[in-house]
Amino acid sequence: MGAQPAGTQSGIESGTQLITLGKNPERIRDHNRRVVLDIVRQHGSLGRMHIARLTHLTAQAIANIVDELVCENLLMETGRLKSGRGQPPKQFAVNPDGAVTMGVEMASDHMVTTVLDLTGQPRSRHITPVHDTSPDALSGLLRIQVDTVKAEFSAPLLGVGVVMPGPFDIEGMTSVGPTTLPGWSDVDAAAILGQACGEPVTIENDANAAAVGERLFGAGHAISSFAMIYFGAGVGLGMIQDGVPFRGAFGNAGEIGHIVVAPKGRACPCGQSGCLERYASLYVLREKLALAGVTETDFDDLQKLHDSAHPVLMEWMDEAALYLAPMIAMIENILDPETVVLGGMLPDAIIDGLIARMGQLPISVASRRSRALPRVLRGHTGQFTAALGAAALPLFEAMTPKLDTLADL
Repeated sequence: MGAQPAGTQSGIESGTQLITLGKNPERIRDHNRRVVLDIVRQHGSLGRMHIARLTHLTAQAIANIVDELVCENLLMETGRLKSGRGQPPKQFAVNPDGAVTMGVEMASDHMVTTVLDLTGQPRSRHITPVHDTSPDALSGLLRIQVDTVKAEFSAPLLGVGVVMPGPFDIEGMTSVGPTTLPGWSDVDAAAILGQACGEPVTIENDANAAAVGERLFGAGHAISSFAMIYFGAGVGLGMIQDGVPFRGAFGNAGEIGHIVVAPKGRACPCGQSGCLERYASLYVLREKLALAGVTETDFDDLQKLHDSAHPVLMEWMDEAALYLAPMIAMIENILDPETVVLGGMLPDAIIDGLIARMGQLPISVASRRSRALPRVLRGHTGQFTAALGAAALPLFEAMTPKLDTLADL
């Protein structure tokens, strides 16, 4: 191994993995900043020597990084730790007012905007009805939302996360059907939206963003590897592997909505028949309710329908659970997650009902007698989990060490 840059040791422990440092000093410096921010975020308040022990960086390197982050308002001094002898060490914590991030969920009928402070606490949420999902229309609406956030908050905007329903750039699927956004195929969404709002934009599909939200703020907070079935207009799968999202080569990993679960079943706009999305999606539920004369089907309406045990909703839950149960077993066999989380734009009572209706899940590699977690959990971040995850994406980019970055050095 070659000479190491000053201030580093041979590696950095992240969870249970040892990250071997490369030879690019600037990229190593950026990585070390992320390591420090992530460690302090997790622990709340730490002194320099404690940070050095946790990160395996030298005391001098930590002193330089902490001073730099304080100057940038990303860390703040919180006083001195009381001790019985000597000069008590100064403590440092993430500065909640050091920056904000913005998350935007672009759906077929609404746009949700969420703002987080640097500690990940929500500061505002705004929901805007959408009638035109074309790139021009949504780009203009995003610009208005960004300008509003900048006027409302004095802290700098660290970045904008945008979530959209996938799959992305798949011929015959991307712009087909009511659960996707027409007009967004064959375009560079990040470039278009970034140019429109004048800020760096990170694009993610809604299921992966929801999984990020659950990882940082919800049921997956202490789980390093889990899968999340996300109910948007359609149904998708987000995956967290070793604490970070698994996206696949083109950002389409987890597209379970178009897995055929009923051969020769209901026709799907993607061109297949019997896709999971035609049985277990919110859109299909709304279709069924409309046929029964129920046209008010927003989140609160669905809760009322559940409270009254509406027969159409009960029938949909029975059918959805029937097809979700083997899908969960398939996910377990392929990915071996610690658990599968269910969440999204359905009331908690309906998600709990789906889990209860699945009953005894099919046998899979997850069928172990000794389990720390149930095979299926309900998410904790609620109906706006995708927007929350979107706002967390810039936070994730700025404050989370990245194994793949170091691997490329």
